[in-house]
Formats: sequence, structure tokens, C-alpha cells
Amino acid sequence: MYVVMNELHVPPERKAVLTERFRQSAERMAEVPGCLEFLFLSNIEETGKQIVFTKWASKQDYENWLSSPAFANAHSGKPKQEKPAASANELFAYEVAHHFCKGD
Repeated sequence: MYVVMNELHVPPERKAVLTERFRQSAERMAEVPGCLEFLFLSNIEETGKQIVFTKWASKQDYENWLSSPAFANAHSGKPKQEKPAASANELFAYEVAHHFCKGD
């Protein structure tokens, strides 16, 4: 398994816009081959940070998604005059060494 977390730095006034965009993304991610889980997290202590958490069957599945039309469509989206919702981001990727889930 492979996990990718994208930490987004979001001005408070853009948080609702970004949350709605990722609600729509969550629905689309259910159809992406190899995507096992998608979470959009709001930090309760640092209100300017939100995390996109994705879990993949393999690193290759994640890389396939990055080069897919679905990824391009998801990231092409907003009209040019619209202000970006996130001001910056940091990407973190991990191979899963150990895993437990009650549903497994």
C-alpha cells in the first residue's frame, strides 16, 4: 500500500470553497483504479491547513492516476479569474509498513 498526503495551506475565507471542491473529488475518486481510500481533513487546531489523504493499492496506481485524464480534469478546473483556494501545499508520500483496520 501507498499513502499520499497533500497538506494545503488555505486562507480562512477560502476554506468552504476548497471543502466543496474536494467533496466533489471524493465522489470521483471512488472510480479511480487502485484508489482504496480518500479523506479530506480539516485541522481543528491550525485552521489554515487542510489535508488530502489518499491510500492506494500501490505506488504505481498513484502514478497511473497522476498521468490520467481524470487527474488532468480534476486539476484543470477553475475559471482563470477565480482566486486559488489554497495558497501553498506540501506533498508527503509513504509506503505502508504496517496496517490495521477493523473493517479488513
